[in-house]
Amino acid sequence: MPPLDRDFYRRDPRHVAPDLLHKVLVAGPCRGLIVETEAYCGSEDPASHAYRGPTRRNATMFGPPGHLYVYFTYGMHWCANAVCGSEGEGVAVLIRALRPLAGLEEMWARRPAAQRERELCAGPARLCQALGIDGAHDGDDLITGAGGVTIVDDALAVPAAVVRSTRVGISAATEEPWRWYVDGEPCVSVTSRRRPSSS
Repeated sequence: MPPLDRDFYRRDPRHVAPDLLHKVLVAGPCRGLIVETEAYCGSEDPASHAYRGPTRRNATMFGPPGHLYVYFTYGMHWCANAVCGSEGEGVAVLIRALRPLAGLEEMWARRPAAQRERELCAGPARLCQALGIDGAHDGDDLITGAGGVTIVDDALAVPAAVVRSTRVGISAATEEPWRWYVDGEPCVSVTSRRRPSSS
């Protein structure tokens, strides 16, 4: 299973986000099918960590595409993003949900509060906890996998139907339709009444 190459990420995050659906996030023995993503668009996006420019916290977002930007939120959770665009642009895709594929024993051990398998990775904080992704992985190269995390093309068929909706869990730029998820997928964190679309 080859990792996605650098050029895959060197694009607008609004193009990368839907294309990441049905790719596979790998962290050690754990693997999960990406079923929900959100795009964050730097200086044009008030909901983005990069909106006001580079800081110590968001430095990875302004680095080369194809790296993992991991941030801490609400004083307790880690969330993981794939850095996109050109170096210095500060754009990324938040990985919001996975369908667990492998390493479930490790996921259950890390997420004992989960009641069902579909709850293991249904949400950006949950999936990071389940896969053991934390601040030590900030800056990991997704192409080489040197830091232990990568995204690979599992040669699975593209989703038959994808829903495009507004993003969730934010208070700014709430009207932007920059969230995508696989229609009918039980592991999605939040569903929408919006109709499926092709992008």
